[in-house]
Amino acid sequence: MKSIQDVDLAGKRVFIRVDFNVPMDEGGQITDDTRIRAHLPTIEYAVERKGKVILASHLGRPKGKRAEKYSLRPVGRRLSELMGREVGFAEDCVGPDAEKAVAAMNGGDVLLLENLRFHGEEEKNDQGFAGELAKLCDVYVDDAFAVAHRGHASNVGITRFVSTCAVGFLLQKELDYLRKATENPVRPLVAIIGGAKVSDKIGVLEKLTERVDKLLIGGGMAFTFLRALGYEVGKSLCEREMLELAKGIMEKAKHRNVKLYLPVDCVVAERASADAETKYVTVQEIPGEWMALDIGPASTTLFGEVLADAKTIVWNGPMGMFELDPFSRGTYALVTFVASAHALTIVGGGDTDTAVHRAGEAHRISYISTGGGAFLELLEGKSMPGVEALETCGVKK
Repeated sequence: MKSIQDVDLAGKRVFIRVDFNVPMDEGGQITDDTRIRAHLPTIEYAVERKGKVILASHLGRPKGKRAEKYSLRPVGRRLSELMGREVGFAEDCVGPDAEKAVAAMNGGDVLLLENLRFHGEEEKNDQGFAGELAKLCDVYVDDAFAVAHRGHASNVGITRFVSTCAVGFLLQKELDYLRKATENPVRPLVAIIGGAKVSDKIGVLEKLTERVDKLLIGGGMAFTFLRALGYEVGKSLCEREMLELAKGIMEKAKHRNVKLYLPVDCVVAERASADAETKYVTVQEIPGEWMALDIGPASTTLFGEVLADAKTIVWNGPMGMFELDPFSRGTYALVTFVASAHALTIVGGGDTDTAVHRAGEAHRISYISTGGGAFLELLEGKSMPGVEALETCGVKK
């Protein structure tokens, strides 16, 4: 793959696929601009070299229909503030509006196109739509790791119609860090996997048992594993259809001499509410009518000890329902342990990223990935259609 640094951008129409899929409140205000900031190095590099910078992204899931709440206009305003310069906005991402806006650009200008997913053809990787996007540019740059695992028109199809393609700084950085953790990691390599469901992460869990030295499992998914071991878990989240798969993962870990750790105690409540009564119990003593919503203090201490000698740590998924204060302690304690480790630390997934930032420890994490699904699929060893497309740029199959 070519880097953006390998391409002459001066006076060229430079189409950059970014990921501006940022969270917004009901009033249309951006609540976290991390993803916008992450793309600034690539955007500013192209601007400094007098490229005509055309930015394309999706936002939310409008299902192929125009919907004002999914408009990228607020993103354009925030980007203007961050860059200290005007960012133009096109009312569509293809067709007369987009073409007219691009034609009016000068070198160093920045233009944000409207939401790609207002067109159903985007997610279908429609070749006609991809060709329309390609008409807007001379150079295509992919900087959107968060959608690299998707085969869409704006990151796969478009590369068939553009002769010059390159990778942006953010996408390259994401790939470099994750490859450090998966291809030749400094050991011990420890993976922390949390979140709600085993079914969402079964593939990555199986793959990690082939790669890591230690595997920590927390969050709601831990109780499927505990149930598979014969423990009663009350009303805790448990995917009974995944019990055999959970047993298989534990057997595979044992066979490969991977140390697998589960919670030994937890915080339980009768309901998932900030004002619910809570108590600490061991995992053998979860009351039948209660549910576990966080790891307990003994588990926190155990996980901290497991991480003490780690040299590479990969983390995806919180330890509990951390957005509610009574069930946040385990996740935040783990943030501190990871941040304090003398290791390469890589964190991915929206909830985990949020926890790290809320804990004020982001500056002590080696790398925070902008991708959730892409992060997991790369850990799982799956192909990245968006990356592969850059390697065959301009090839019409």
